[in-house]
Amino acid sequence: MKKTVVSLSLSAVAAAALLAAVPASAVNVKVESFQKAESPWDMAFLPDGTMFYTEKCGGLSVRTASGSVNKLLGVGGSSGYAKTKGDLFCDGQAGVLGVAVDPDFKSNSYIYLMSSSRGDNRTYGGYNNIVMRMKVNGSLSDVSDIKEIINDLGYKPKKSNHPFGGPGAHNGGRIRFSPADGFLYVTIGDNHSGEGPQHPTQLRGKVLRVDRDGNAAPGNNPPSGFDKRVFTYGHRNPQGITFRPGTNEPFTSENGPWHSDEVTKLVNGGNGGWDPRGEVNGRPACPDAYCGYSPNQMGALPPKERAAFMPMTDLKAYPKAMKPAWNNNGLSQGMCGSAWLVGKQWKDWEGHLAVGYAGIGIHGTPTGNRIDVLDISKDGMSSKREELSWPGVAGRFRHLTTGPDGALYVGDEAANMIYRVTPE
Repeated sequence: MKKTVVSLSLSAVAAAALLAAVPASAVNVKVESFQKAESPWDMAFLPDGTMFYTEKCGGLSVRTASGSVNKLLGVGGSSGYAKTKGDLFCDGQAGVLGVAVDPDFKSNSYIYLMSSSRGDNRTYGGYNNIVMRMKVNGSLSDVSDIKEIINDLGYKPKKSNHPFGGPGAHNGGRIRFSPADGFLYVTIGDNHSGEGPQHPTQLRGKVLRVDRDGNAAPGNNPPSGFDKRVFTYGHRNPQGITFRPGTNEPFTSENGPWHSDEVTKLVNGGNGGWDPRGEVNGRPACPDAYCGYSPNQMGALPPKERAAFMPMTDLKAYPKAMKPAWNNNGLSQGMCGSAWLVGKQWKDWEGHLAVGYAGIGIHGTPTGNRIDVLDISKDGMSSKREELSWPGVAGRFRHLTTGPDGALYVGDEAANMIYRVTPE
């Protein structure tokens, strides 16, 4: 896979060398263009191969098992969709995000969608992220009974003094049903809110576990005083959640603050250890009280110094925080969604976790543009990494998922394409 490296510091060179020094790919793969899609953000399958997918600035569509495409629900002002919802919008990372299929779809025809909304009566002042449940008709050509089951995932964009402010920031946005308990897990980023990730009732920087109506799942164990829907908290921008085959343990994949992208095994009630508040833990004041980008305050530091100033998992402040299985060798390169490779056809990679990167490279960090394959230890505390060799493609990957055929499906924002990847 093509890599671009520009103006690296010595520490970044060393980190890049660590990433490069991996065993040769254990599995050769075949990459096929599967479905053209503008900024594809998520994919979810029915057993017959029907694929629901989202385009961040367009909406929700479905590719049927025969290969035909129906546009189901679009953002306000979009055309060609069976329905549009005027409050849905797109800005930066905000837009039409996660999609999930109900485990009982065959009997209830429900799918679930997470999107950004500019509704007028949102809890946090006009802009929000919402989760909707809707019914798909028998011909997969239209949706009905659209109901917002969660509409307080919000943020309030405003005139910002922060160099990275705005409504497009850190929305998380992945939704998945656990095969173990049948509940819906929802990832929400911090939305550039300093207080959100550690706040007991704001839902920014959280992973929720809810039922089909958006209510707290029985057995959630957040700290006293927390919203009962919270499964874990203290997150920055978890853009992936997936469940380990065999154990069904949830793992997130998450963007770091210009260092330390993380894959983490979640523990019910656990703290991810992210706390970007200004003027805490010895930090100086930060723009808009959000210290989520250490170079803003400290210059273009090497990754180790950045991590000391603004830890992704702050074990000094939160000694019991969930420790990551993988931290991308201390680099942040836009880690996105992840998927477990299932089936004997994957040979040595069967049961390993594939995780993609959007290719961000800034302040001396080399760009990613790749897919890692992680052999995660049984306890979820460590990993061994190989790189999936992807000849001729330098993508900006936004999500990975496995289909019912055992193939890996990859959404590439740069190519406006969903690829199908299979072992040769």
